[in-house]
Amino acid sequence: MPITDFIRAAFALVLTLGLIGLAAVALRRYGPDAISRMANQKKDRRLRVLESLILDPTRRLVLVECDGVERLILLGDGRMLSETRATLSKANP
Repeated sequence: MPITDFIRAAFALVLTLGLIGLAAVALRRYGPDAISRMANQKKDRRLRVLESLILDPTRRLVLVECDGVERLILLGDGRMLSETRATLSKANP
């Protein structure tokens, strides 16, 4: 096998691996969820998670704001355990 055939085969392998790498980067950056992220950026969001605190492996405390009202929610075992309307003052100390 002449050296030119070997160089041509090596170049084709490098080119193929480079194209596969570029496709992986493009899918990671512009994948299916990128379209939904761009669509969601244009809308005003009504619901925001302000803070989340893990209490133990099965329970989590979440502070959520919905339509300007803050709610403190205790989640556990795949369901909502309790909900409280948060009345926190935002005064500076």
